[in-house]
Amino acid sequence: MRLKLFKTLWGHTTSFDDAARQAVDAGFDGIEGPSPESKTDRQIYRKILSDHGLDYIAEITTGGSYVPDAGLNPAAHFDTFERKLPLALELDPLFVNCLAGSDLWSFRDNICFLQRAMELTTRNGVTIAFETHRSRSTFHPLITQRLLEEMPDLQLTIDFSHWCCVCERLVLDELPDILELCANHAKHIHARIGYDQGPQVPDPRAPEFAPALRAHEIWWNRLWEGIRRREISCATMTPEFGPDGYLHSEPFTQRPVADLWELNKWIGQRQRARFKELHE
Repeated sequence: MRLKLFKTLWGHTTSFDDAARQAVDAGFDGIEGPSPESKTDRQIYRKILSDHGLDYIAEITTGGSYVPDAGLNPAAHFDTFERKLPLALELDPLFVNCLAGSDLWSFRDNICFLQRAMELTTRNGVTIAFETHRSRSTFHPLITQRLLEEMPDLQLTIDFSHWCCVCERLVLDELPDILELCANHAKHIHARIGYDQGPQVPDPRAPEFAPALRAHEIWWNRLWEGIRRREISCATMTPEFGPDGYLHSEPFTQRPVADLWELNKWIGQRQRARFKELHE
């Protein structure tokens, strides 16, 4: 089994070609992000990915951006998914990572929506993984457990940092059964370090955040073990420290406490070294 690392476009502020060059220079294997609305831009993306020999993971958000628009029902979410999927498929993604649904819907509405999305991607010959994310169908570990029990074919993009924030603690230490369940359904991993008061520590290299870093790495080990157990030849991971309030900043000046790409490179290269020691 090998590990492929992906550079996230979230927080990247220059051109797509710059993102591709940064990924290659850091030893990453691909790019993860949304497909552009413009056909011309999609053609540019496709050429750059090919020129640099990079893989692509498509990101789709339903019902708005990273936080769903208030009041949109499952039908409206599905309409946005149905519109965005063909744009993603033009870039020949390895799979689709989807931030789907809403934490304000009933459990049954979330089930119905996820099933419709899975059916559509199956008809289009692509795999979909639903990200564990605040404000979404998978916002809480116990809710996600129920989803997985009712939908055994559901695959996940695991981002444990959100659950640390929602539950205000390193909650997977208390939920070994759910951790094992996630290992059996993990398609992809987002590598960000959450802690008891947020989804992103200011800097994972700082000694005061060593316990949170250590916990996440133990959890990721379990996910990798589950991926290997299912005889999957390649694990994928996107270091995903990001902006938009996730990255801490100084009051008044708003100067960021760290550089996002440096954080993501550090996390990625550290996890590649750990993976090689454990699984190659």
